Amino acid sequence: MNAIIIQQPGGPEVLQLQQQPRPQPAAHEVLIRVNAAGVNRPDVLMRQGKYAGSGDVSGLVPGLEIAGSVEACGADVMRWSLGDAVCALLPAGGYADYAVVDARHCLPVPAGLTMTEAAALPETVFTVWHNVFQRGALQPGETLLVHGGSSGIGTTAIQLAKALGSRVAITAGDEAKCDACRKLGADWAINYKTQDFEEVLKAEGIDVILDMIGGDYIAKNLRLLKDDGRLVFVNAMQGGKGEFNALEVMQRRLSITGSTLRPRSAEFKAALAAAVQEHVWPLVEEGRFRPVIYKTFPLAEAAAAHELMESSAHIGKIVLETGR
Repeated sequence: MNAIIIQQPGGPEVLQLQQQPRPQPAAHEVLIRVNAAGVNRPDVLMRQGKYAGSGDVSGLVPGLEIAGSVEACGADVMRWSLGDAVCALLPAGGYADYAVVDARHCLPVPAGLTMTEAAALPETVFTVWHNVFQRGALQPGETLLVHGGSSGIGTTAIQLAKALGSRVAITAGDEAKCDACRKLGADWAINYKTQDFEEVLKAEGIDVILDMIGGDYIAKNLRLLKDDGRLVFVNAMQGGKGEFNALEVMQRRLSITGSTLRPRSAEFKAALAAAVQEHVWPLVEEGRFRPVIYKTFPLAEAAAAHELMESSAHIGKIVLETGR
């Protein structure tokens, strides 16, 4: 089969198309014939050898989310049958013609979505559902601030929060990105290059902040939170260190949390998949949430897809297609 291999940690050029043996599913796994694979920021970190828990990435096939059809089932798999259309979360291996996945980490392709759209769901939806709605406990009527609103995570968070009755503010780096977020439902869209998001939002106050920036945003985020507010980290692109007043956190009962998805246990991911199917899949099938696809690339052009991801010029998701 065709697969994209990380030759060694480095830039996009280390992603090379090679022939690999088709993997075989273990008893609890399914073999998926891949139609499309989502490209995510953690894939870039994995390629660079910087993603938490990735270890030595030389020879690794990246890719954390896919969509395709079930080609074979392990002996213990009861839920899926040959030919079922599924999308799935996996720890690696998605940039290939075939991939094996824990059967519990697969979900049916939602009605009305293409395989390309379905491949853009698992990593971002699992991340947003866990961090915004489980860890952040966002409630209807509350206000969510999303930094990086035009990213795959951001466009997902905007739509889900709005569909479930919350107000949404976002930050993004240009007016085109801000306009795209407004069209998705954002109530405030702040160009961080021309406006100070803290100044714009301080009169409103924020209940939950989803932050992938870190650095000097940390203190501003905490000042913006209402009493009992929650700050949730999913990345720290400007660095993980920041100063804040611990007494203020205590006095205002603020919560600071965050998570990374890949290192979590198979059991945790199975429970999260079940929660996503229960709470998010109906919104997809009702047309209240749809992944935003910015650009697709053939599998062989994974390096170009990574270059686009690193440029941050995209709005929404980047997806690789196998041509099936």
